[in-house]
Amino acid sequence: MNGKATQRSSRSFLVSLDPSAQLSLQQQIRRQILAAIASGAFPPGWRLPSSRQLARELAVARNTVSLAYQEMLAEGHLESRERSGIFVAQLGRAARLERDPVVGGKETNRVAPQMLSGRVRQVASLPHGFRLPPDWQRYRFPFIDACFDHSLFPVAEWREASRLALGAAEIAQRTNATGSVDDELLIEQIRARILPRRGIIAARNEILIVGSEQQALFLIAKANMDGNSRVAIEEPGLPQTRAVLELAGVQIHHQRVDDSGLVVDEHLGACDFIHVTPSRQRPTGVTMPHERRVALLELAQRQDLLIIEDDFDSETTVLGRPLTALRGMAGGERVLYVASLSRALAPAIQISFLCGPAEIIAAARQVRDLATHSPSPTTQRAAAHFLALGHHDALGARVLRIVQERLLALRDAINHYMPQSLAEPLPQSVAIAPTAGGSSVWVRGPAGLDARRLAVEVERRGVLIEPASGYFSGDDPPLNMFRLGVGGIPADRYREGVATIAEVMKELAGPATGPRKRRPLRGDAIAERLRGATLLYRTVYGEPCTMVLGPDGTLEGRAGFASEEVDSGRWWVEGDLWFRQWREWAYGEASGYRIAIRGDQLFWLDADGHQVDSAVIAARHSEPPAPASTDH
Repeated sequence: MNGKATQRSSRSFLVSLDPSAQLSLQQQIRRQILAAIASGAFPPGWRLPSSRQLARELAVARNTVSLAYQEMLAEGHLESRERSGIFVAQLGRAARLERDPVVGGKETNRVAPQMLSGRVRQVASLPHGFRLPPDWQRYRFPFIDACFDHSLFPVAEWREASRLALGAAEIAQRTNATGSVDDELLIEQIRARILPRRGIIAARNEILIVGSEQQALFLIAKANMDGNSRVAIEEPGLPQTRAVLELAGVQIHHQRVDDSGLVVDEHLGACDFIHVTPSRQRPTGVTMPHERRVALLELAQRQDLLIIEDDFDSETTVLGRPLTALRGMAGGERVLYVASLSRALAPAIQISFLCGPAEIIAAARQVRDLATHSPSPTTQRAAAHFLALGHHDALGARVLRIVQERLLALRDAINHYMPQSLAEPLPQSVAIAPTAGGSSVWVRGPAGLDARRLAVEVERRGVLIEPASGYFSGDDPPLNMFRLGVGGIPADRYREGVATIAEVMKELAGPATGPRKRRPLRGDAIAERLRGATLLYRTVYGEPCTMVLGPDGTLEGRAGFASEEVDSGRWWVEGDLWFRQWREWAYGEASGYRIAIRGDQLFWLDADGHQVDSAVIAARHSEPPAPASTDH
């Protein structure tokens, strides 16, 4: 036997264990040794350490290593030689596959890279920028919209549905099925439980089960579009949507998005298809109002075009009821509707569906069956049971409650640590897109902010944010925007996480100069100017807020377009600082500021005299308000 075959490794042995991994230590040892054999790192005849030696090096029980070795010996990957030890089998499975190809001679024919030049089609790639770390749950503040923490997944309920799907009778029924057939029970549950809530009535042959929204879009493109097709997509929009359509070879028109979603104008008239996310625009989160939905459907009728509706995140509408889907409105026969099951469930089971005219569904089904077939029949049946047992409804209600709690906590934290000035942009001020809910916030920072650099700096402090530049087409996207998602973080962490982001934003902005640095008033002048004043300002999420400073030191606040949020507290002057403390707002904590006034503009300043926020002095009252009546 040559020297190489009798080599043994000690400290350089290619096995490392992770006690926190889901696999047992025995499984990890077995998997890593087999991987080393398959890769050729452990060739036939390679001598492995004894179970005692490897157990000592890995700091595990010897029995753990022995059991792993025994499994691989029984399977033929390893062989034991009397008084010599354990070796990689000369005829192990990995070795046989490597040495004896099924087709061709003994040596593997490799294609030189230059021979592939011009033969491999350039596949559309996602833009460079944010990449989600695979260990994102180890970060304390993962503000990433696509991530839902594991606490939201209904483990017990899905286990029950899976147990039913794996029953002997159901397995036999699916085994006898031929072709790529969608689960009839799942189709019926989608027809009866999900679509009617969005205002949609559909026949069985108008529904197709797919693995994701992107797959649905690709099937539509391959079945209904060609190189002459012109497709309008939202700007900003999902880079995955652009990539899918680029891969399909269609012409793309980028249509502007405003605070009401996709702008409906004459530019859409030259398109054949429009891809839109009206319930929760991806990525800004704004909702398309009813009037614009009607205008979009009327345009589709006049111009004889089709609409692809991605009904993303409609389940997390916090304020009011979700609007009817485009597919369910008058003119909805021109709409191809795409949705998935609950967002807390979909990433794990990968079940989505496409609903539209039967002819288009049939064509998309043919493309799907040629390329990938339908998603796993067992997973489909488990999803059907999950719906039929009412677990999906319960999950939706739970997710809505938790997302609502988290979204409001995020907005409160942003409003507290990143105020929006009425007078002029501040070094660290932000504005957020107006939304009625959803699971993310679209943040627009000051003009000089580079959100890509911000993301790098906050990641070092345990915070993950998503720069928005990748959602824009072109080579010069705006850099001062980013997204904060609420799915992956409990509500009690938002304050600390947002405070960290605000702190880094201030560090990146550097010291304030010029007109932002104002001369503050002295304490006696502050009391004289503000006693009895009414202040008007806006929250960071765009809602009006009124603050009444009673002459007796009382503080009354009203916020919202209908003054639906109210709070009270007190204000006072201490030295040259003005203090306020609400009962509930701003975490109920006292905050002190220096004050500067110019005309009817009031400016709150930090200790260095730099502007923090501003308001308008709307009125002054010399008498304290009448005390409220009380009943005992």
